[in-house]
Amino acid sequence: PDMPSLLQAEHPNSLSLHVLNYHVLLLSIFRSLDEERKIEYKAAVKIQSWFQGCRVRSYLRYLNQMAIIIQRWWRGYVIHLKSFSCLIQKRWRGYYIRKYVHNYYALKKYLEAISVNNEIVSELQKYTEMMENEKKRTDLEKKEKKKKYQARKMHYLLSTEQIPGIYNSPFRKSPDPMELLLRKSKPLSHRQQQTKSPFTSELYDWPTCKRPPTFSTGQPLPAISRQKPQGPFHDTAEVFWQRHKPLEPTWHMAAFISSPLDKAREEMKRENWGNCIHDKEFLPFSSYNKDKKYDPLIHRSGKYGHEGYGTKHFREENPKKWVADKVKPQRKLSDWGIFYRKKG
Repeated sequence: PDMPSLLQAEHPNSLSLHVLNYHVLLLSIFRSLDEERKIEYKAAVKIQSWFQGCRVRSYLRYLNQMAIIIQRWWRGYVIHLKSFSCLIQKRWRGYYIRKYVHNYYALKKYLEAISVNNEIVSELQKYTEMMENEKKRTDLEKKEKKKKYQARKMHYLLSTEQIPGIYNSPFRKSPDPMELLLRKSKPLSHRQQQTKSPFTSELYDWPTCKRPPTFSTGQPLPAISRQKPQGPFHDTAEVFWQRHKPLEPTWHMAAFISSPLDKAREEMKRENWGNCIHDKEFLPFSSYNKDKKYDPLIHRSGKYGHEGYGTKHFREENPKKWVADKVKPQRKLSDWGIFYRKKG
């Protein structure tokens, strides 16, 4: 049974009935309130959870934005610090390198010293080359001199028209260079032995005598007889006399050389040339040869002095009669200096 029926059975009075009804009403109200409270509690919890979620999310969003801003500022600061540190390091390294590694003034002094050393070395090289060339030249001169002396010494080996020498073999196309050198060189003359006076050694030791005496001594001894060289050679004395014999001109040449008439003509010609002052026209004072003009000398009638006509050449040139005025270039035939012109 329910509560009101029980209360009515126990308390039959109306007052008690009203109280019981009130209690029942309160119980029903409390029950409904209890049920609504749970619903409201759930709704409040839901609202609070939603609100807290929104607040937390907004706060997290704010924290994220602040973190991004902080990171941005921090990264900018780090990059700025790194760039300025690079700039400071660059300036410091440039200063250190310019001062201690690549010093301009030290490098300039070093380059100047190197240039001076290079000049000294080049001068020494030139000097060594000059000395080497001088040595080579002296050695070559000595060799040539020795070769010429040997050629003069061996002049008897020169070939003749009848008998060829040892350097002029008939089986060769051209003679040996030694043969050509023998042809150019002269025979070596024999040295005459100087005889000493028996008084020279004694007089030379005197303190007052500075030179040996100049008075004549005895006749020198004859030369030692030597064996005549093999070959068709003349005697040395005969060859020497033929080489140094006096001039013996013919009668015609003697008259031409020492003719007094020719000497007088030359003297008169020299005086006439010396007395001639100018070559302008000259008219005498008298009226005898008034219309006759003075003929100047041919040698001095030119514009620039002497003319070669009559003294140097006897051929007139007429350029109008020339076939062509083009001169062909010379061409070298060989190493002997022979030239020819190609015909046009």
